Amino acid sequence: MKILKHLFDNNRKWAERRVIDDPEFFSRLTKQQNPEYLWIGCSDSRVPANEIVGLLPGELFVHRNIANLVIKNDLNCQSVIQFAVEVLKVKHIIVCGHYGCGGVHVSLDHPKLGLVDGWVKHIKEIYLNNEKELKHFNYSVQLSKLCELNVIRQVYNVCTTDAVMNAWQNRQELYIHGWIYDIKDGLLNDLDVCVTSPSEINSTTETAIKHVLS
Repeated sequence: MKILKHLFDNNRKWAERRVIDDPEFFSRLTKQQNPEYLWIGCSDSRVPANEIVGLLPGELFVHRNIANLVIKNDLNCQSVIQFAVEVLKVKHIIVCGHYGCGGVHVSLDHPKLGLVDGWVKHIKEIYLNNEKELKHFNYSVQLSKLCELNVIRQVYNVCTTDAVMNAWQNRQELYIHGWIYDIKDGLLNDLDVCVTSPSEINSTTETAIKHVLS
């Protein structure tokens, strides 16, 4: 059990299948990666980024954390965005949340979890900013809507990073998208919050928020 042999066995089978299907698969991967997409998603093990959008290794640059947050002082996430935009020259950044997100749930239920409490406080702030409207819905609907509002907020946060703002200033083609995934049926939903320039940030995110709360 110390070396998790079954996972190594699975890995060998996976590699063998790849070579059978495409003999040049791994030789291509050894060259410089050239993805068009950066995926910022939740760490939830039920949301495998590549699989749900049908992309192969090398086609999707991925950053994941609890509740798909983009926070100014998170050097990990900020570095990923900068690398993706400035080095890889991705054309699309996708912020993808999911319904039933544990981080969102924790932010409302106030359990004491140590470090996680400080992380999900950012979601709690989103709730408090929209509490008046959310109170009109039952708890289950509130959770789903908060998952959506969280994605919209993180789209805003991505748009206002230095890397993205500089890219737009330099006329680099770059689209920021907000999606949400439903674990119950495996389908993605577009939250209709796609930003392509600084002038669209406020109007696009505000319209998306109004739609969620309507």
